[in-house]
Amino acid sequence: MGGTDVTDGWEWRRGGETPAPVRPPGAGAPPEGPLAAPGSGTAPSAADSAPTTEPSSVSYPNQPPPTVGTSPWWSDALGDPWRDPAAPTAVVVPSVVPAGTEPEPVTDPDAPGRPTLRHLLLIPVITALLAGTLGGALGYAFAVRGGAAGTVLGAQAADPPALAQRKPESLAGVAERVLPSVVTIRVSGLGGTSEGSGFIASADGHVITNDHVVAGSSGKASVVFNDGSSAAATVVGQDPESDIAVIKVNRTGLRPVEFGDSEALAVGDPVLAMGSPLSLANTVTAGIVSALDRTMQAGEPGGPVRYYAAIQTDAAVNHGNSGGPLVDGAGRVVGVNSTIKSLVAEGEEAGNIGLAFAIPINQAKRVTQEIIGTGKARRTVIGAQVGGPGAGAGGGVRLAAVEPSGPAAAAGLKVGDVILKLDGRPMTEPTDLIALVRKFAPGSVVTVEFRRGTARRNTSVTLAADAK
Repeated sequence: MGGTDVTDGWEWRRGGETPAPVRPPGAGAPPEGPLAAPGSGTAPSAADSAPTTEPSSVSYPNQPPPTVGTSPWWSDALGDPWRDPAAPTAVVVPSVVPAGTEPEPVTDPDAPGRPTLRHLLLIPVITALLAGTLGGALGYAFAVRGGAAGTVLGAQAADPPALAQRKPESLAGVAERVLPSVVTIRVSGLGGTSEGSGFIASADGHVITNDHVVAGSSGKASVVFNDGSSAAATVVGQDPESDIAVIKVNRTGLRPVEFGDSEALAVGDPVLAMGSPLSLANTVTAGIVSALDRTMQAGEPGGPVRYYAAIQTDAAVNHGNSGGPLVDGAGRVVGVNSTIKSLVAEGEEAGNIGLAFAIPINQAKRVTQEIIGTGKARRTVIGAQVGGPGAGAGGGVRLAAVEPSGPAAAAGLKVGDVILKLDGRPMTEPTDLIALVRKFAPGSVVTVEFRRGTARRNTSVTLAADAK
């Protein structure tokens, strides 16, 4: 150590001595010896290195000497002469950050904040909804259980009735099954456009309708199907006296109707009439069979006279229903809607009053087959002419003429005989005999009850086709 004492940087003095000022670090010349105290200009002297028993006082830059009773250790680390000589002796304060370079403030998402107006409004709304729901539930419960809060309308829910289940045999089920086969027919002629109804009779596009629907046409028509699509059609053939016509459309995938047996009908059977009354397509009306073999004579002035042994129904039928199907409760076509009775004067527009008449499907089907096969239909005749109602209490119709080689003559009937019944149907008017005969197909054998003079007799007549 070269005989030099090493101190810890404190300048120790004996009591009563005046402390020498301490040179601040870095002042004066740098120390020459390796053991020079940092911050001093010279090495410690021999006098300063003399041993002492206790320190008397300490002094350090810019600070007054410590008072009696204070710690002899420095508390100002920045003035520590033993600190890093290269470090500054002052506290470094960051400079002012230029404007615009400050970091973006960060908000703690979990910190509680002031409620917004939206939050303040949601609270009463949610409270009101909860209160209203609770109040309504309680009110309903009290009303149902106690009956004091109000009148409970309706009975307890039960299983729907069978008719509401729309089974296939219900009227709704029948309508759903048959309507895709019902069409609207529009025909343009010299008098304008006429409209009627029809139904698909075969998968290859044959459609049955009334003759008076297509009468006066140029042989062309248009068909509108149940789904709203349309197609052009041509007239295959017509039979004015039976009021049946057949048209054909070029379309595949058609669904034909199912044919029933008009001879199996009974008065009171439920029926549906389908078609486009007053241009209202896909209309379905319901009724019953009001009468069978109701003989009708119809026709327009100057046109052919038509005779019907018709099915009478109270199902609502109006203009535009003509040619549409009359369907039984099983969804089978039993008639072709054709005409109605009305109370209006001749020439006025007629409307439904519950008296509608349909051509029996057995007759319409036979005529249709003949029209498709030959282009025309045969007319069934008995070989006699009627001259008026029969005289006497028994009623009937009188034969005014009998063809020598006709069916009536072959059965033994003569002029003057009064036909009382044909196939069990009573005769009261001449039209009755004509309409009932035309209902049967040529070759049919029918029983005839007649009166000759005062005697009643019976015979069988084999009906024939007209020679024309």
